[in-house]
Amino acid sequence: MATANTSRKQSADATADPRAGIQSVEVGFALLQALSGAHEAMMLKDLASAAAMSPAKAHRYLVSFQRLGLVVQDDASNRYDLGPSALRMGLASLTRLDAVRLARAAMPAWGDAIGHTMALAVWGNQGPTMVHWQEASKTVSVSLRLGDVMPLLSSATGRCFLSFMGRNANRTAAGHDQRLMGDMLTSELAIEKKHPRVGVPHTQAQVKALCAEARQQGLARVVDALIPGVAGLCAPVFDAQGHMVLGIVALGGAGGFDSRWDGHVANTLRQAANALSQDLGWSDTGP
Repeated sequence: MATANTSRKQSADATADPRAGIQSVEVGFALLQALSGAHEAMMLKDLASAAAMSPAKAHRYLVSFQRLGLVVQDDASNRYDLGPSALRMGLASLTRLDAVRLARAAMPAWGDAIGHTMALAVWGNQGPTMVHWQEASKTVSVSLRLGDVMPLLSSATGRCFLSFMGRNANRTAAGHDQRLMGDMLTSELAIEKKHPRVGVPHTQAQVKALCAEARQQGLARVVDALIPGVAGLCAPVFDAQGHMVLGIVALGGAGGFDSRWDGHVANTLRQAANALSQDLGWSDTGP
């Protein structure tokens, strides 16, 4: 009889849904999610409420989480917070994230939503550098190539890095980056003063106004500045420390490209950049 029961159990295990998980783990994870989303340590009753469970049930999970180092409890206040094990796992996850890899995987979906040529740019040892390109059905003829370094003042990519990376003073190798950006800006301003172009800054005051507008809008824009008849938008992607690590670019013919700040392309780019930034650990906790 025992053999028959064992056989039936093995048969049931073999036919079980391989995607089935352990429900108690999923339930308990709600507590960790609540703690990670809070800005400070939490009392048991508040934590249980946020996780949609009774305090008694939440306490049983928290005891186990404490043993694993995922949660700690302050002896004085009795408040719970994330523990050292949670911190180590979070840091390990962040170090394995690759902004460009994640962005490249998402670009087909972004391209379908936007309907225009898209690109990715990072800050390289010579400035804003194009590292990935994705053509769209609405292809615009441009002479840009992978590895090209974009100007700060006349490209959406350059304006984006100038506006968002330029204000970070704690960036790794910030001294080199800031000097390079300063040198590029000085050189480009000198050229623009001699041969001014419509829509391209040629004074420090105009640069300051351009950066302020980009920060207010959450992305940078050019129309007919770098390439006649071409418009572009670039949205910044931030890492967990708030440093700009990537620019997501969309561009197209000025006549058929929605370059409005509140247009479809701009809104889609902002959403894409925000989602990727959150995947990289960024949280907009500023004013």
